[in-house]
Formats: sequence, C-alpha cells, structure tokens
Amino acid sequence: MEEPRLPPGQYVPRGRPVIHYGRVPQFKPDTWSFLVYGATASGLEHRFTWQEFAALPRTSVIADFHCVTKFSIMGNEWGGVSAQELLRVAPPAPGVRHVMIWAEYGYGANLRMSDFTAPATLFATDLDNKPISPDRGHPVRIVVPHLYAWKSVKWVRAVEYLLEDRRGFWEERGYHNIADPWREQRYSYQEEPGEGPA
Repeated sequence: MEEPRLPPGQYVPRGRPVIHYGRVPQFKPDTWSFLVYGATASGLEHRFTWQEFAALPRTSVIADFHCVTKFSIMGNEWGGVSAQELLRVAPPAPGVRHVMIWAEYGYGANLRMSDFTAPATLFATDLDNKPISPDRGHPVRIVVPHLYAWKSVKWVRAVEYLLEDRRGFWEERGYHNIADPWREQRYSYQEEPGEGPA
C-alpha cells in the first residue's frame, strides 16, 4: 500500500499561495553575503559573496511543501545548494546538534541537525527551473520539505551552528519547536518533554 502524501489536516489549494511576515527585501548582489558562523570546526566565520555562493555545486529536489496554515503544494522542483554541501565547505564543530537559520530583518528559525542534514534539505535559488520570485524568497531560501514551511526560511543570509537549541522567531511566539506535519506539531503546547529548549 502506497504511503499517503498529504499530512493530516492539510488540503491542496488552487494555485500557489504566498505567505510571509514583513516586507519583501530588495536583493543587492554586489553587497549580499551568506555567513556561516557559531560553533564552526575551525572556530572561524565563513562568508560567501553572491558569486561564491552561486558557484557552489548544485542539486535539485522534488518535494511537497506543507504550510502550518493547512495548505500543501505538491511536487515542487527546487534547485540550489544542498545543506550537506554547505556542511562540507563550512563544517561545524563536533558538538553541534542544532542550527539557527537567519534571514533578512533578523528573522530566524531553529532546526535540529538531523533535520538540517536530511537529504532533501537545500538552500534553494530556483523553483521549477526558474529563479525563485522575490515574494517566495529570492535569492535564497532554505527548503526543509519534511517539516512545516515556517522552517523553510525565505531570504536566508546566515547559518549559525549551535551547541544548545534555541527557539526561533515563530517558535518564541507559540509554534512547535520541531514542526513535523505528519504529527501535526503546530503549537508549542503540544511539545513533549525534550522536544524544545528549556
């Protein structure tokens, strides 16, 4: 029997809805940079210009996209740099168990390292073989298909390697720390012991 593709409580809408908090930032390729910092293996920060980031090896993933507001967009083809590639060029220290994904305007979402290193997690620059539109996260958004989409942060500017978990923007405002759509982990009051930081 084939596994269902639609998590409980989700529906497939017409079209592709777009939801975000705040205004759409303007991309300035000459000054844009991508930073990897925190508990790095070398103890140093890794900074990439747009040209350097765009030159990293690329991959593609076909994956569904599940918003906590209950719509799911099925079969998206994302292209970009895998999280595993970023870990290769900017490795973390041995004790790192979580990451914080930082975006424009100081927005952040935390991920367990096991979610960050999942094969389908990538820093997407393209959707269906075209550059992602500004309102969908151009030039770079992280895509974590197996979690609710607030973890798939738009307009990513940095990855912080963490030795201890820390809640991100929506997690501090009552969203679940892990965000597994198959378990309907929408809100922090649903967290079991050990699923979130103290």
